[in-house]
Amino acid sequence: MDADFIVIGAGSSGCVIANRLSADPRNKVVLLEAGGPDTNPWIHIPVGYFKTMHNPSVDWCYKTEPDPGLNGRSIDWPRGKVLGGSSSLNGLLYVRGQKEDYDRWRQMGNEGWGWKDVLPLFKRSEDQERGADEFHGTGGPLAVSNMRIQRPICDAWVAAAQEAGYPFNPDYNGAQQEGVGYFQLTTRNGRRCSSAVAFLKPARKRDNLRVVTRALVEKINLDGRRVTGVTYLDNAGQRQTITARREVILSAGAINSPQTLMLSGIGPAAHLSENGIEPLVDLPGVGQGLQDHLQARLVYKCNEPTLNDEVRSLFNQARIALKYALFRAGPMTMAASLATGFMKTRPEVATPDIQFHVQPWSADSPGEGVHPFSAFTMSVCQLRPESRGEIRLKGPDPQKYPKIIPNYLSTETDCRTIVDGVNIARRIARHNPLATKVAEEFRPHADLSMDDYQGTLDWARSNSVSIYHPTGTCKMGAGEDAVVDAQLRVHGIEGLRVADCSIMPEIVSGNTNAPAIMIGEKASDLITASG
Repeated sequence: MDADFIVIGAGSSGCVIANRLSADPRNKVVLLEAGGPDTNPWIHIPVGYFKTMHNPSVDWCYKTEPDPGLNGRSIDWPRGKVLGGSSSLNGLLYVRGQKEDYDRWRQMGNEGWGWKDVLPLFKRSEDQERGADEFHGTGGPLAVSNMRIQRPICDAWVAAAQEAGYPFNPDYNGAQQEGVGYFQLTTRNGRRCSSAVAFLKPARKRDNLRVVTRALVEKINLDGRRVTGVTYLDNAGQRQTITARREVILSAGAINSPQTLMLSGIGPAAHLSENGIEPLVDLPGVGQGLQDHLQARLVYKCNEPTLNDEVRSLFNQARIALKYALFRAGPMTMAASLATGFMKTRPEVATPDIQFHVQPWSADSPGEGVHPFSAFTMSVCQLRPESRGEIRLKGPDPQKYPKIIPNYLSTETDCRTIVDGVNIARRIARHNPLATKVAEEFRPHADLSMDDYQGTLDWARSNSVSIYHPTGTCKMGAGEDAVVDAQLRVHGIEGLRVADCSIMPEIVSGNTNAPAIMIGEKASDLITASG
């Protein structure tokens, strides 16, 4: 098999690239995906993340190494192993981040990545239910819609946050991010609009696009410093090779992209040698610079019913299912969160440094079912953590998961910010109308004083989890720690680019799916412009 372009990974970025490149009938494109097709019906039902996360048929089911910043805990890192990648499993929240994020990328030397450069790409992808304006587009492949469900507890949170002094913002993807309001979703008519649905499905009828599922890439092949193709293991465990006439685009995500580079002999030379891999190109930054958003999840018991109660009985579950089947409405259209807020922990912070995800339900994990009592959840995360982790190999076998070392809460700023975020959440809960609905501060308990900095930090270390936004492990830039340049070309190699959230020089101030899709759009333009 041969192709002009080989795209590794059919996730949020890879599906975009496969679509855009195959739009030119002169380009022969092969898209390789380690997972299977997106045929699981729960993928396409918005609330299906309760069924797909931690399900090994569609989730890599990664776990981190024990982390000192989390009091030695190892935590789950779900990542999509299916067409659509993590966009087939995620919470459906459409968040671009702040314009300042992208301007900082540009100031770091990445020409073409400033806000004025990337906003047209966001708009090009978008089919915004609210209509087109200065910040939004219509007619694109990616459906972006408003909430189809409301719950009084979330409305009470938005009102209480305003009572606490935080302004209402009807569009955090608009002129400014700061304020409280409701999430925008990647759904259409009550169905998930994953990257596979939005970008790949319309392109699959093209004769010049071939999609190969259950294809685990073993390595990217090099002739000197020129990429010649890809070797992968097919569903039967047989080794297959594809020749690339023009380029290989690696879009396997912040874990698998650096892993694939290192398995191919591209990465920190000493580390590769330790793992029995011949170093072909010494790139010290591969696998370094890992960033993620860590969320502290506060749970409050309520004196009125929440979604926990709605889904507890079989009768109610049947009623909810019928409503969805007939009207594409009700709780099954729900994203991971309904209400949100972007806030500053201190007056001197230039832009919001924490984000809230507010849910009318509570659970220890989405895949484990809800708590057996009425409750809601306030999740708060630091938007721009300083802590950096890394991805490391555990040997030369592509089927062996790498080490994920997040290094959470390893700087003073990160510790202070998560404590401040928890305290802001607790203060909001003590404002009306939310305070009248709270029966008990369940997690953390009211006994934990907001003046107890160390106690609150220790609670956060013992209870916080990932919000599933790994980035930065194939950093874009020109320094010694950079892996790709501003054209997304891997330094020192011809014919190889990386295009996914691993290229972020700094994590964006918000959820990462929308930026991943933008990166796919940008990569497509760069490849096309290169001839």
